[in-house]
Amino acid sequence: MLSSFVNRRNAGRFVPVVLAGFILAACGVNQENQTPSATLQPTANQGSAYYLQQMQQSHDDSRSHWQLLAIRALLDEGKLTQAGQQLQQLPSQLTAEQQVESHFLRTQYAISQKQFREAAQQLSALSVQGLNATQRQRYYHLMIDSAQGEAPVDVLRAYIALQPHSAGRAQQKNLDATWQTLVTIPQDQVGNITINANENILQGWLDLLGVYYQNRGDQDNLKHAVQDWQTRYPDNPASKTLPAGLAQVMNLSVASTNTIALLLPLSGPGAVFSKAIEQGFEDARNGHLAASAPATTDANTVIRAPQTTASATGDAAVSPSAVATPAAADTSTATPEASNQAATIPGTASANTAAQIKVYDTNGHPIDQLLQQAQQEGATIVVGPLLKDDVAKAVTTQTSLNILALNEPPDLQNYPNVCYFALSPENEARDAAEHMWAQGKRSPVLLLPSNSLGDRVAAAFTRQWQSLGGATVLRQSIGSESELRSKINSNAGIALGGTPVTAAPSSDNGAVTVAGMTFDAPSAQPVAASGDVDSVYIVANQASLDLIKPLITMKIGSQSRVAFYANSLSSQAGAGPDFRFEMEGLQFSDIPLLSGANPSLKQQVTGQFNQDYTLTRLYAMGVDAWTLANHFTPLRQQPGYQLQGNTGLLKATQNCVINRTLSWNQYTHGEIVPVN
Repeated sequence: MLSSFVNRRNAGRFVPVVLAGFILAACGVNQENQTPSATLQPTANQGSAYYLQQMQQSHDDSRSHWQLLAIRALLDEGKLTQAGQQLQQLPSQLTAEQQVESHFLRTQYAISQKQFREAAQQLSALSVQGLNATQRQRYYHLMIDSAQGEAPVDVLRAYIALQPHSAGRAQQKNLDATWQTLVTIPQDQVGNITINANENILQGWLDLLGVYYQNRGDQDNLKHAVQDWQTRYPDNPASKTLPAGLAQVMNLSVASTNTIALLLPLSGPGAVFSKAIEQGFEDARNGHLAASAPATTDANTVIRAPQTTASATGDAAVSPSAVATPAAADTSTATPEASNQAATIPGTASANTAAQIKVYDTNGHPIDQLLQQAQQEGATIVVGPLLKDDVAKAVTTQTSLNILALNEPPDLQNYPNVCYFALSPENEARDAAEHMWAQGKRSPVLLLPSNSLGDRVAAAFTRQWQSLGGATVLRQSIGSESELRSKINSNAGIALGGTPVTAAPSSDNGAVTVAGMTFDAPSAQPVAASGDVDSVYIVANQASLDLIKPLITMKIGSQSRVAFYANSLSSQAGAGPDFRFEMEGLQFSDIPLLSGANPSLKQQVTGQFNQDYTLTRLYAMGVDAWTLANHFTPLRQQPGYQLQGNTGLLKATQNCVINRTLSWNQYTHGEIVPVN
């Protein structure tokens, strides 16, 4: 390894040489290439151009030294293409220190390209024990950057290792980042983590997380429990200075839900969807979520604000054709609850019949006027609006009211009084990418409608896939049902190919969105050929899926190892045994309520809506909206705050967007069973 210091006894011998160098430079003598610094630390105030020039002028062992410094500068300057080219040109013969630097730079480059698996592999080639103090700090920072939500315990170890080297604001920032990583560990996994016997600091952090999970519902209990933890772990850095996120939870004031303004389009084509959401919200408020049918809601407990009659030409919440035709109940259909009777009932917020709900028709007045009216009439929190345009107007209106928006506007912004909750296809696509990646799939193709819905799904899936370390995602368009039937009749089949997903989603092609769910008709689009794939994600209704899977099998053979996945659009009531056997092996996502988490509530609600799963999902959204409204403060202020809901595991993410982790089911031997 190159020496990092110079012998003081010989320092005087170098003075004449240095002076001579300056004199020669001043006299215009051609400057030879300089000797690189003893260690691979960038020279102050020098950019990549300087290092590249020195590299070009060097022809001995120092050339690699300058090249590594140049690559580091290029990465810092964002010149990624040049950095990648220089990395490829690095010689294979490097000194020990240069090899370490090469691994660091390759890791940094891989992170910049979102190739997180490659980044982790580069770091794994290094021995931490063989690194000096400066290199170790760099190693841990790169480990954190490459984790991207994976391996939280290893990331915690990295933050713990960095803590002694931090001071002042950096120390508090490190503590806060440690806490933010800590709370990404689900509560049911805290007790299953295995650590080394000598990891006392890590053990303290994990115990603090357990204290937080056990007491976060009661501020007084949480404060006492944290004080007790501080007594037990006096040497933990968090014992001396609490993470800001935890301190905030201990001192936050809970938002009142005594009077809730519910903003929904109660007139026009979208009224049927709003009614389902409103019913779910009211049933949760009244505690009518038992096995028996809910009691009739007292009309006096819901106050309808006076509204003008909505115009017949007002913007429709959804096209009339989007309303699913109720399917006849099929009592022979096997559902996940048959194998999941012990599933935990979702954590719906407690009933509060004293809470007053005032419902405002968003088709009646401008949104800013409704918000002003709601505040004047005593509202403490707003749930809604439902339509994207109305949400965009609501969040930009000057108001002190907390807003739980029931959709996500295209230009989503972070506002301190706003959270966003939607049943969006983007959420399902992200969840599918996570699920498929966890099952070891690495080469997916997406079969999607060639419209705005397909564009949104493709973009969301691909972003999530690549954030996990995945590479190319292929997309193929699904034709109409008549086109699919023609393929069946001609024995054409569907080849698993497609074009790489690269573009951002295109503008809306006439699709209508309610609560994040989009209803749009698919159309055909040509695709390019591609190589082998190991998985296919299909977004299609049940009738189309009944044609698509056999068409794929016709092309790839029944013995193929390609795994099939679908989103909830294909999950509808009335699927008979022929369909279930045809779908053998296919996995599909859906909300927990329709996946067996609460069988009695599912029976109650699907019966109420004549087996219409679309309205059932919106009802579940209303139930979860009640829960989220009652936990608005921790959702808004605590990173990673989670709740078990009827539409999924609900987690507050960036900008307080509520992400839903869905349930996954599989067709197996003619039955629907939960995926482990």
